[in-house]
Amino acid sequence: MAGWALCMALLLAALAGTEGETRYQKFLRQHVDYPKTTSIAAHRYCEIMLMRKGVTVTGQPCKPTNTFVNAPSWRVVAACSQTPDAAGFYTTPTALSLTTCRLRGGNTRPPCSYRAQQLQHHVRVACLNGLPVHLAGTHAPAG
Repeated sequence: MAGWALCMALLLAALAGTEGETRYQKFLRQHVDYPKTTSIAAHRYCEIMLMRKGVTVTGQPCKPTNTFVNAPSWRVVAACSQTPDAAGFYTTPTALSLTTCRLRGGNTRPPCSYRAQQLQHHVRVACLNGLPVHLAGTHAPAG
């Protein structure tokens, strides 16, 4: 009986889609891919992941830039325990493995074409209740 209830709960959650997700869950969906999906051809990673994660949606403009953190989510959450900068953003204490997707060409509507770049950067986030809710940018390690 408990298995059936769990199955129904998972089915209902899947049918609900992104409607009931928290801001942190939305952040994870849009910005965390760990372990990094490797079953995709490298040159198609951005297009497929942005569609799969619901960032690129038919009928909506292409997102100019999106960054995926290819590290465990707890590494990004660690930023929220740091001291915020003057603008109120928090930075991860260590550089993380990232894939930055930048819109290529003049496509403003799907199908969108992106250029992927692999980086080791610190991630700057806005936090709410100790959890990241917005990726504000990235920067290279000092030195």
